[in-house]
Amino acid sequence: MPKLDQQDQRLANIFGTKDIPAVDIETLERYLAYLKQHVTFPCQLTGIEDFDWEASYVISPGSQWEHERLRQTRPSYRDTYELLSFDDDMDPDSGIFVNVQRVSDKKPFVLPLADLKATQKKSKNYQLLDDFSVWFGTWPSTEDSGDAHNPRQCQRADVLSASRLHQNGEA
Repeated sequence: MPKLDQQDQRLANIFGTKDIPAVDIETLERYLAYLKQHVTFPCQLTGIEDFDWEASYVISPGSQWEHERLRQTRPSYRDTYELLSFDDDMDPDSGIFVNVQRVSDKKPFVLPLADLKATQKKSKNYQLLDDFSVWFGTWPSTEDSGDAHNPRQCQRADVLSASRLHQNGEA
C-alpha cells in the first residue's frame, strides 16, 4: 500500500481509518462533527471560484451591470462572509451547508461549505476547510456509478432549495 501524502493522511485521521472513505451521509456527519470541534471563530470565508449562477458573467460575455445588480441579493464568490454556524442539513451532492453573513451588508445566506475557503491562508481554518473541499470534491460518492477510482465531480449548488431561498429573502 503506497504511503499517503500529508493531506491524505490528515483526511484519513479525521475518519480514524487507513484509507479515505467515500462521500456519503455517514462520512459527511463525521466530518461535520470534526469541523464543529476544530474550526475556530471568528472565521471569514470567500468563494473558491465563481458560483454557478455567476458563470455566464465571469467566463462569458454576460452583462457586468446585470452581474452587479444580482450580487445585491445573491451570494458571490467575490464576497467576504462571516461564518456564523454549521447547518445540520447535508446531502451527498451538495455536502455540508454553513450559515454565513456577508460582511459588506450583513445579509445572511446558507451556502455549501465546499464552495468556500477561509480568507486567512496561514490559519488553521484555511487548512481544515481546504481539506474538506478536496475530500468532498474528489473522493467518490457511494452513490456514484461506474469506476470507483474516478473522482466524482462536485455538483456546485446553483440555486439553493426554495426554502433556503426564502430564508435568504430571495423567494
